[in-house]
Amino acid sequence: MATLGVIKAEAQSVGLHLLAVGAAVPGEAVTNDDMAEIVDTSDKWITSRTGIKTRYFCRGERNVDLAYRAALDALVHAGIRAEQVGVLIVTTFTPDQMSPSVACALRARLNLPEDTVVFDLNAACAGFLYGLQTARQLLLASARPYALIVGSETISRVLDFTDRSTCVLFGDGAGAAVAELSTASPFYWLGGSREDAAGFLYCSGLWDKASSGAPSVVHMQGQEVFRFAVDIIPHCIDELLQKANLKLNDIDYVVCHQANMRIISHVVKRLHARPEQFFVNLQRYGNTSSASIPLALNDMRRQQKLKSGSRIICIGFGAGFTWAACLLTW
Repeated sequence: MATLGVIKAEAQSVGLHLLAVGAAVPGEAVTNDDMAEIVDTSDKWITSRTGIKTRYFCRGERNVDLAYRAALDALVHAGIRAEQVGVLIVTTFTPDQMSPSVACALRARLNLPEDTVVFDLNAACAGFLYGLQTARQLLLASARPYALIVGSETISRVLDFTDRSTCVLFGDGAGAAVAELSTASPFYWLGGSREDAAGFLYCSGLWDKASSGAPSVVHMQGQEVFRFAVDIIPHCIDELLQKANLKLNDIDYVVCHQANMRIISHVVKRLHARPEQFFVNLQRYGNTSSASIPLALNDMRRQQKLKSGSRIICIGFGAGFTWAACLLTW
């Protein structure tokens, strides 16, 4: 009988290959000037502090609507039929309802087989990367070869539009990936969580609403989140490079969660890295939480930056304080 160590070693040798990505955003783009009509702010104030120029807000679209468009986009680019999908995970902290999950509604829309494993996963802004690792594990036991992982958020529904330091940062959107197991595509992953007892970053929920009657909204203290992010990103990069026995110059792109340009710029300087190595598209979408990394990968695909064999480090960080990172080969 194989020992647990042998079983783990054999499983670890099976990597994850992304066949394709897709994306969707609401129809309405909201500029910084538009935000200035809602709250006391300006384009100069937002751009200088965040790098964000526009974001998208839903006007009638639901989370599942964005998730469906992104998932369909990814499936089309992958050339995969619905009956070939064995795992469907939607990563989100803004579902349309508590239950049933967005994933349940999405499975029905996509007409995936009824025995497809489907559920929502909430790891805040690190959610998509938790979804990749979870899909990898589930594919090891799946009768069908492909997983569909969708990061989909409608954050505009949980913003306090009187809080100018927070409401200008976020946007709605969805990104999706089709993945399969592959021994030819190494996949290194790590994740964790650091206590945030002070509540520097959270979205209030049912308990808060029941006790105070206050709406569920995002609360954030930016300076504390900044300190956490600029500490955890280099840590994740260093640990992944050690796992893979690589150096930063061996990596084609680093895709951080698209939260704030100041965070990414600080990390680039700290690591003495090439700025062009760090892909940035937050100026177009703002912070879309678990959708931000797949949205970035999709933009990279459209810009023809992703080549066969490209090595990419992805790093997500957010409420919890939760983080995850992976090193994948395109």
